[in-house]
Amino acid sequence: MSRVDAPSRNEEFTHEGWTFRCSTSHILPSQCTQPCDSNTKLCSYCLFTKELPQLPHLPEMVYPNNRLEIVHDKSGSVIEFNALDALKLVKSENKSVKIACAEDWRRARQDTGLVDKTIGEFDWTFSTDYCGTMKNWAKEEETQTVIDTNKLRQKEEILLYKEVTLFEDELHDNGIALCSVRIRVMPSGYFALLRYFLRVDGVILSVYDTRVYHDFTTNYVLTESTHREGKVSEMKLPIYKMNEPDEVTPLIPLEKTILLKLILPADKGKTFFFRYCMVKLFVFPKLYFLFKV
Repeated sequence: MSRVDAPSRNEEFTHEGWTFRCSTSHILPSQCTQPCDSNTKLCSYCLFTKELPQLPHLPEMVYPNNRLEIVHDKSGSVIEFNALDALKLVKSENKSVKIACAEDWRRARQDTGLVDKTIGEFDWTFSTDYCGTMKNWAKEEETQTVIDTNKLRQKEEILLYKEVTLFEDELHDNGIALCSVRIRVMPSGYFALLRYFLRVDGVILSVYDTRVYHDFTTNYVLTESTHREGKVSEMKLPIYKMNEPDEVTPLIPLEKTILLKLILPADKGKTFFFRYCMVKLFVFPKLYFLFKV
């Protein structure tokens, strides 16, 4: 069995009607690992190559079988995070990084191969505004409700904590592009953070964050997606901070915020009972009155 197709390490945890599944495995190989054609099951390398035609090449480290799934048991509503869907949203080019690349920076890196990529027709930083893969939700709507960060800061038992890397690239030793997701489950709810972090040394910092929060007493999940970006020359941050995504992210200028509410499908049993009660309250009395007259 090829390395890429080796069995994943699968872990599962259930709490308050939700199931949390975490899968981790090896990195994607650099070439096809078995005879593949359109009539057979594709290996991971061929699948990614087929599904990502806009990318001349993939990040240095892609984890094709790494994923995090959050499943609502009754309704089947799912929030999933995986590398393939994240890479599908990489644009054909990253204009903001092109603009930021000063000529002296470009000249200093002529022999790295990085400069050619900045003028090519694809985003060599693999920037993605992926927010997760949502399935089987009753409704997805914009909201003004924000995630209660004060509640998240309260001390509470951590029932489950997992961190999963989706892909990573060191940009020819000129920085880092890292996409990962982490989750913690508490007695009162769960909180997940999907982050794409980009640092091009001496040039730019960019972060796409999606926070996911659910209070087990509610019928909805809140998501908060943000984009932060700034030129290193303008922010004047200590180098050590730029190597720590958690520390530097709040210091990067905020460009965009999207707040969404994911509504869980109604419980069919409860819906039937509610309708039955409405019929008894409003329809039956009217029928009784008509027959009595």
